[in-house]
Amino acid sequence: MQRLQQRAKPLRQPPKLTQNKTWLVVGLGNPGPGYQANRHNVGQMTLDVLASRLGVQFRTHKSVAVIAKTKTSAGDDLILAKSAGFMNQSGAPVSQLAKYFSVPTENIIVVHDELDIEFGDIRSKFDGGHAGHNGLRDISAKCGTNYHRIRFGIGRPPGQMAVSDFVLQNFATVERKEVPVLLELAADRVMEVLASDSK
Repeated sequence: MQRLQQRAKPLRQPPKLTQNKTWLVVGLGNPGPGYQANRHNVGQMTLDVLASRLGVQFRTHKSVAVIAKTKTSAGDDLILAKSAGFMNQSGAPVSQLAKYFSVPTENIIVVHDELDIEFGDIRSKFDGGHAGHNGLRDISAKCGTNYHRIRFGIGRPPGQMAVSDFVLQNFATVERKEVPVLLELAADRVMEVLASDSK
């Protein structure tokens, strides 16, 4: 009997359940009411649409950002974030939030304006350069480049207008009629990235 007990194999333990992941969705822009409707702030506008859809509200966070916490349809933690600092200093808040919530770079989604895409076109992309975008430049310097981007096309400035002046202007009157629909489409793109990972 003792020999049988020695030969008996221990019962197999059920595999440990994989912990849910955390996603960080960042909307780029500048702080303050004077910038809210600028082309450069479409990332933050998109985050407002997402927060409204998901029924969450932003609150301040020690990382110099405002955040809203919720869940994805797959049950993963989802952090929506808007930096409370200026565009060219986006990297530090994103890096701090990623560290605080243990979010790997590949689970970061950044929504931003894109000069190299025509107005009305919204595209998603993973990894790559910053194409002169100061917000992306700073995030890539602090976090690396392998994050998702939702690129909201704003087109190039007309004539000889400086890029800096163009991105810090509000949308033209004819464009403003389309912006609400485009923000919804940008929010859809974010949700598509989140959903594609759960398949």
